[in-house]
Amino acid sequence: MNIYVGNLSWNLKDQDLLNLFSAHGEVTSAKIITDKFTGRSKGFGFVEMPNDDQAQAAIAAMNGTAVDGRNVVVNESRPKPEGGGGGGYKKRSFGGGGGGYRGNRGGGDYNRDGFNNGDF
Repeated sequence: MNIYVGNLSWNLKDQDLLNLFSAHGEVTSAKIITDKFTGRSKGFGFVEMPNDDQAQAAIAAMNGTAVDGRNVVVNESRPKPEGGGGGGYKKRSFGGGGGGYRGNRGGGDYNRDGFNNGDF
């Protein structure tokens, strides 16, 4: 079973997460998710436990407990829905430039000859 662990302290490492859940049964993997640019923890991670009964016991025992000064959120990880929103960074256009004070003349940009279009 894959277990989601949230509200983690940024001080915790993968090994700390492994140690926390090993007390409740066999752990195949424990991974804290980090920001790919800074390497800093994002405050959540995943633990994989092969035995569902042990995993359920770990969830019941760990959810809401204080770990390094924070009450962790522990529950069964659910896969992302198919065809979901995708998330991540999306480049967005917020309209063109230009603008500024136009006064009564309109215009604004300079043409390639260097004259303001509103000066004619």
